[in-house]
Amino acid sequence: MDIQTILVIILFAGALFYVGRIVYRSIAPKSNGCGTNCKCGVDFSNIEPDKK
Repeated sequence: MDIQTILVIILFAGALFYVGRIVYRSIAPKSNGCGTNCKCGVDFSNIEPDKK
């Protein structure tokens, strides 16, 4: 193998790692529970429920 082929293989492996990391981070569950607008930390004690 010549040096150009080795460099192309290294760059291709790096690109695969980079794309795989992006995909994994978008699919993996988030570790912080309240970091996404889930309203789990909101205090609803002073709000009366609507009874219809």
